[in-house]
Amino acid sequence: MAEPNPMTALQADLARFRKASLYSAVEDTDRLLEMLVQAREQVAGATDPHRASLTMTKLQNPINARFDAINNDLKEVSKGQKVFGKSLDKASSSPGLGVLLPTEHDAMATHPELINRAIAMHMLREGQFSVASTFLRETHEHPLPRSPTSNTNAAPDIQSLQSQELQEKFANMYSILNELKRRNLVPAINWAHQNSAELEARGSNLEFELTKLQFLWLFKGPEVNGLPDDDRNGRNGALAHAQAHFARFQARHRPDIQRLTCSLLYAPNLASSPYASLFAPANTIFDDVATSFTREFCSLLGLSAESPLYLAATAGSIALPQLLKYTNYVMASRTEWTTENELAFETPLPRSMVYHPIFVCPVSKEQSTEQNPPMLLPCGHVICKESLHRLAKGSRFKCPYCPSEGHIRDAQSPGSYGSWTEPLNATLRDMADRQSARAAMRADLGWSPPPLADILASSSPLARNADRPSLPFIPRSGIPLPEPPV
Repeated sequence: MAEPNPMTALQADLARFRKASLYSAVEDTDRLLEMLVQAREQVAGATDPHRASLTMTKLQNPINARFDAINNDLKEVSKGQKVFGKSLDKASSSPGLGVLLPTEHDAMATHPELINRAIAMHMLREGQFSVASTFLRETHEHPLPRSPTSNTNAAPDIQSLQSQELQEKFANMYSILNELKRRNLVPAINWAHQNSAELEARGSNLEFELTKLQFLWLFKGPEVNGLPDDDRNGRNGALAHAQAHFARFQARHRPDIQRLTCSLLYAPNLASSPYASLFAPANTIFDDVATSFTREFCSLLGLSAESPLYLAATAGSIALPQLLKYTNYVMASRTEWTTENELAFETPLPRSMVYHPIFVCPVSKEQSTEQNPPMLLPCGHVICKESLHRLAKGSRFKCPYCPSEGHIRDAQSPGSYGSWTEPLNATLRDMADRQSARAAMRADLGWSPPPLADILASSSPLARNADRPSLPFIPRSGIPLPEPPV
């Protein structure tokens, strides 16, 4: 018979604990304060002393009733907290959860500063600046005991989080995010314009997406955006915004700009126009832009889009069940895993958490490591570093997959050719954006390419053109014109 899952009862107690909130106690306290304020005003304005005594007498029963209500509210919260605490202790002491992992090597045991830094950085990313400052101060005043092999150079790194500059940058990020929640795009657009060179080098579309969203937001008019009803709002405001800002993005986003400007012609009946898909619900668009802004802001600071502490905790919770199952199997079969720093199975993480692709050398069939990284040859093929040195004769080598020859110093590691691949990735993203924009424009015009069988079945150019719908002519302005008569 299978043992009951301790997490099931824990989830039920957690749901009850969440329902037992302090809102009722706060409301009862507010009513109690209102009654006391009213009684004080009545006593202060009374000229008859018997009137004041009567007011205080009438106040006793309501005051006692409110105190009883507050105590009952607090009892419910306290009861839920105690029950959840007991369930948490019971779940934590369940068989399997207290078993040691199948290795005695703890990678983070010698790096307490890195753990503290991850905690402090998570607080800064969440905007908890005062909590982060207190945490950093306490870690500095009460440091953890160091092991003989601990890294002594990590302490200055964690103290760098106390810099006012870093906190000001995150405060600026949250200020812009708060403005985005209020549907104010100006601070985000100004930030993107100030960092346009760095964003362009990364191949980011953030500046254009913000400018595009401002166009759509102005296009919807004062009835939706709540802005003043003047020439800077509505269709006239959107047109002026497009004329002032879209010219800078024509080289890369011309098809998108054409679709946006063409939508102005369908303003009276936009819902049934080919451009209705551009005007998605405001909440969805602004949430997507806020996510993109947070990702780009953190990338310019050299940080990941997600908190490392959150990712580590999430990945650990996902991988823990299989790890515990494997541990129980190892203990039952009395076997051991002898390979150091490596698990006996693949960690079942989702694709969104896979940041480092695995490279297997085509020559040695070995997986790359930090000591044996992949190397990019001048001809474009990639092999591991150890394989490269085994193939080399002196300082020169011959590629095992093509006739090219080269010098060992010409082979590049991932750290050196990463800067070379980024412009290529940006170009590929640009090509993908253009292709998707053309496909969207064709869908708006109602045109699709004919089946290949119909084209091949036609015997003459005239017959081929007679049965095939032609693509409407698109002038430079982006406005589709009718096909000229034949």
